[in-house]
Amino acid sequence: MSGPNTDYDPVEVDALKPEEVDAARDAALAAIAAAPDLDALKQVRIDHTGDRSALALANREIGALPPQARKEAGQRVGQARGAVSKALAQRQTVLEAEHEERMLVEETVDVTLPTDRVPAGARHPLTTGSELIADIFVAMGWEVAEGPVIEAEWLNFDALNLGPDHPARTMQDTFWTDPADNAMVLRTHTSPVQARTMLTRTPPIYVVCPGRVFRTDEYDATHSPVFHQVEGLAIDEGISMAHLKGTLDHFAAAMFGEGITTRFRPSFFPFTEPSAEVDLVCFVCRGARQVDGVECRTCRGEGWIEWGGCGVVNPRVLRACGVDSDRYSGFAFGMGIDRTLMFRHAIADLRDLFEGDVRFTTAFGSEL
Repeated sequence: MSGPNTDYDPVEVDALKPEEVDAARDAALAAIAAAPDLDALKQVRIDHTGDRSALALANREIGALPPQARKEAGQRVGQARGAVSKALAQRQTVLEAEHEERMLVEETVDVTLPTDRVPAGARHPLTTGSELIADIFVAMGWEVAEGPVIEAEWLNFDALNLGPDHPARTMQDTFWTDPADNAMVLRTHTSPVQARTMLTRTPPIYVVCPGRVFRTDEYDATHSPVFHQVEGLAIDEGISMAHLKGTLDHFAAAMFGEGITTRFRPSFFPFTEPSAEVDLVCFVCRGARQVDGVECRTCRGEGWIEWGGCGVVNPRVLRACGVDSDRYSGFAFGMGIDRTLMFRHAIADLRDLFEGDVRFTTAFGSEL
């Protein structure tokens, strides 16, 4: 058997040559120093200390050397790998500090500034407007009454003295539900709430009825098939048109400002007799018909603006709802909430109230 090769020169292994080890170390140190951020440094670590790096491959070659040659080669490779590890650790510390400093600058939050991450919401003007109207009448001692939007034909028409041949019953004016035999409609006004109130309560009755109603109107700047009404009903002994006029004057002033009054124009409604159209004094020109010498655009030079309808409750309606018409009388009125808000806030297009644009809603804030 031959003895160990004591003359083997480890320099003959290319990966372990001093110049190769030094070159691998220097390349690693240069790459570490040039790494601009932590991600780049991570890639440098893989390239120069990973299993396929030059220094790792050189380290594997040490085991193939004779024992007397391993010490010198091991020291050479170990020193190079140690220098690379030390440089990596130092560069890691520097880059982490730079990263934290940059994060403090880029992600600084001034906690004294008002936050806008969660935009403040706003209640819809139809909601707040309906509540404002209800509050006006509650302050007068009235009550708020509500009813279903799908209503019996009798309550929507017959109880209110709208006979079988009344044109409002046609498909061109009313939404009827299927099947037709059920005689149910989407209420065309909130007057059925008044009928329900008279059927279930004993006078005196003072109720205001805000709510959504439905008619087969075209959808445009001034009309909608779905809109909102507020109706009022007062039933008591000795009620007259004078009480109605005083009530509506107070309502008008509360909605549009002091000094705004109403006037009545004779009209006809099946459920009131006598009946009247209600006009407001123009809240822009205050009845002067002109603004700065120019015809008022709001009232078109009339000095008055049409608002709604009213009248003394027809005795037939009282009797149909079980109220003694010989003892009690009453008045009723109805206005469009949407129209009232358009007047109050100079809204030019009715569709703005229904199309859900948050920019329109937030302009009103939380309260009107």
